Amino acid sequence: MASIAAPTRNSTSTTGNGSYRGSFAIMTSLFFLWGFMTVFNDILIPRFKEAFTLDYYHAMFVQLAFFGAYFTGSLIYFIISATTGDPIAKIGYKNGVVIGLLISATGSALFWPAANAMSYPMFLAALFIVGLGFAMLQIAANPYVTILGPERTASSRLNLAQGFNSIGTTIGPLIGGYLIFQYFAKTGAHGADSVKVPYLAFCIIFLVLAGIFFFIHLPHIGEGRIEAGAGALKYPHVVLGVVAIFMYVGGEVSVGSAIINFLGQKTVAGLSAVDASKYVAIYWGGLMIGRFMGAVELSEMKKANKQILLIVIPLLAYLLLWVAKSAPLDAMQSSDASSLLSQWQDRFKENWSVFKIYLPFIGLCWLLFQFGRAQAGRTLLIFSSTVCALLLTAILVGGPVAMWCVVAIGLFTSIGWSNTFSLALEGTGIYKSQVSSLLVMAILGGAVLPPLQGKIADVTGNLQLSFIVPLIAYAYVAFYGAIGHKIGRKDLAS
Repeated sequence: MASIAAPTRNSTSTTGNGSYRGSFAIMTSLFFLWGFMTVFNDILIPRFKEAFTLDYYHAMFVQLAFFGAYFTGSLIYFIISATTGDPIAKIGYKNGVVIGLLISATGSALFWPAANAMSYPMFLAALFIVGLGFAMLQIAANPYVTILGPERTASSRLNLAQGFNSIGTTIGPLIGGYLIFQYFAKTGAHGADSVKVPYLAFCIIFLVLAGIFFFIHLPHIGEGRIEAGAGALKYPHVVLGVVAIFMYVGGEVSVGSAIINFLGQKTVAGLSAVDASKYVAIYWGGLMIGRFMGAVELSEMKKANKQILLIVIPLLAYLLLWVAKSAPLDAMQSSDASSLLSQWQDRFKENWSVFKIYLPFIGLCWLLFQFGRAQAGRTLLIFSSTVCALLLTAILVGGPVAMWCVVAIGLFTSIGWSNTFSLALEGTGIYKSQVSSLLVMAILGGAVLPPLQGKIADVTGNLQLSFIVPLIAYAYVAFYGAIGHKIGRKDLAS
């Protein structure tokens, strides 16, 4: 066996806790970026559905291509890890990030020729390449964040990093909905043309970031070769955790992918695609609020400080979400600064009718964190069970109740990735990177469950009923939080 038994912090490349904080801050920029871009898929689905005259099933191939690439990239990583040793140990976290950014830049650039050819398969191929790059970024960044400190607070750090990811997913639908449905939607042009410029901009951003990460210094914490073989699979809680990540990502993406079309139903809200995309921002904004709260609740700070921050943070994030949703993006081309500010203020006041309904859900989120008692597994159980209750209500009841149950799910699915990921990593020692590749591979759930939900909607003619798919998925995640993450631990310890 390899001589490394656990992540270490005695590398000569580090200089103390300050260097860990700096490295953590740098890595959060990646979490923001892939959050911002991933949520663009929710805008692409209705855009491509209209532009290429697709049914729900084929429109959901956007998620199949993107998240299928996560599975493919992670599978390749796992095979290499099992046969020759951990690739990250050989190339380092920094080079892993640079490679991921360059791959994603290539995929983004391919959106231009795909739009010129008006080819849906070409768009899917481009998204697949972007997803391959993101798989490499995820494999490098997630375990790196978890080992920048004690294992017992890994969930807190990962929730904090995911909070920045959610800032990207919060503003992404607002900007993406405006750019793709309005700003670049030229009259008489094919609908797919509107995605060319946004994805060219992504390509440039990826290239710039690749250059930055190539030249900056990141400490080589916890890197080291692991023995050949699929040793990570000997842990039962890891295997169950892989299934939990599959279900969690599949459920989260299924809900986010269906929101725009769901809110457009006359029996629910009858909103236009542009207006509904703003509620997608509230959905993903809920993840931002919940993850920042989770970072506080699962940390080791004093109880009094926790309680203060658990009130201040959600209120500030709630205000940010409210301000962002009120932004008059559609008037930016024709209005001056003073007029824009005035319109922003007016819309801010008008949106109180929306946000006063959302506020009680934030209160419920705070209460559930109290019941969670700063325990990652217990909190995962409580929050996933709440999502199941909201989905069941949305299936059985129509109108505004169903609308807000679905939109509010973001708050309670927020800590799912971080808590599941960190629980699955616990106690795996030298196999952490291999476990991480398996967990990232399980993002395949985001490729499989949305088309399944779309197929149910097409066959039954009832999009509302199709939410049975994420309901089952979250029921399994609740099981993992309650029991699954404990299975096999005693046997391994003995």
